[in-house]
Amino acid sequence: MSFIDTIKERAKKDKKTIVLPETMDRRVLEAASIVLKEDIANIILVGKEEEIQKNADGLDLSKAIIINPFTNDKTEDLINQLVEIRKNKGLTYEEAKKLLLEDYMYYACMLVKSGQADGVVSGACHSTANTLRPALQIIKTKPGTLLVSAFFLMVVPNCQYGSNGTFIFADSGLEQNPTPERLAAIAASSAESFQLLVQEEPVVAMLSHSTMGSAKHADVDKVVEGVKIAKEKYSQYKIDGELQLDAAIVPEVAASKAPNSDVAGKANVLVFPDLDAGNIGYKLVQRLAKAEAYGPITQGIAAPVNDLSRGCSASDIVGVVAITSVQAQATKKES
Repeated sequence: MSFIDTIKERAKKDKKTIVLPETMDRRVLEAASIVLKEDIANIILVGKEEEIQKNADGLDLSKAIIINPFTNDKTEDLINQLVEIRKNKGLTYEEAKKLLLEDYMYYACMLVKSGQADGVVSGACHSTANTLRPALQIIKTKPGTLLVSAFFLMVVPNCQYGSNGTFIFADSGLEQNPTPERLAAIAASSAESFQLLVQEEPVVAMLSHSTMGSAKHADVDKVVEGVKIAKEKYSQYKIDGELQLDAAIVPEVAASKAPNSDVAGKANVLVFPDLDAGNIGYKLVQRLAKAEAYGPITQGIAAPVNDLSRGCSASDIVGVVAITSVQAQATKKES
């Protein structure tokens, strides 16, 4: 069974309710129809019924819950709740109403905040900022989490490295230039995410163009300091660095370049030094190795809210909905 099929089976065992606010996008509606047909999750679509039906021509969405913000009898309560949540920022009733009626992502996050849904998947036709801003304002960060970061879950075909070709690449979607403290936090969050989703021990390599002091530069120093903090603060995980990519995943190279590391040559969680490296890295592997790339998956939000690449397919969205459901299962257990 493939990785994503395993995730789908786990999602089916304790079905969660996931909101899809981008009902103007045909791919999202195609994904919703597949999720419902395969019984992976309950789906809430936010939008006007007639517009959704028009966009969904030929698709079976009979099992979806359609919520029209303009006619839903709970909208008034959600407006008042949003005013209360944002009162310290001076949000007025009229401003809250405008947000909920004009930006369905805000409405989706309020559905999660009010307990009517378990998670949100968006980003097929909106930027990461437009997807995550409402989540951070409304749902907020998970208690005890330093930052919200993002990763891609990569499944590389015919690959003997990582966990049978499965890796987490972080941060590949959100944190531009993390400090050593934030790099360490990304490493720990990514290890936790790998454990949850892949159900195997995470082995975390903090990547650089240097391996164990082979190069000198301020960029290397940042990773070295991040490794030091991670080992002290998150000692429950196997984390090491700084490592070049080949030393991190190829046993033969690791034996030469980092013989004393218990991570080198075995890594399945790759922490990149900045967003440029992470974003370029995942897209290279996706396009050249024909890897499945699920994400950007967020970590550190109090309830799962996940972004999509704007180049995603309907099947990509289905995969992210399944992952979001499994994350929601874990969130419910923690609460």
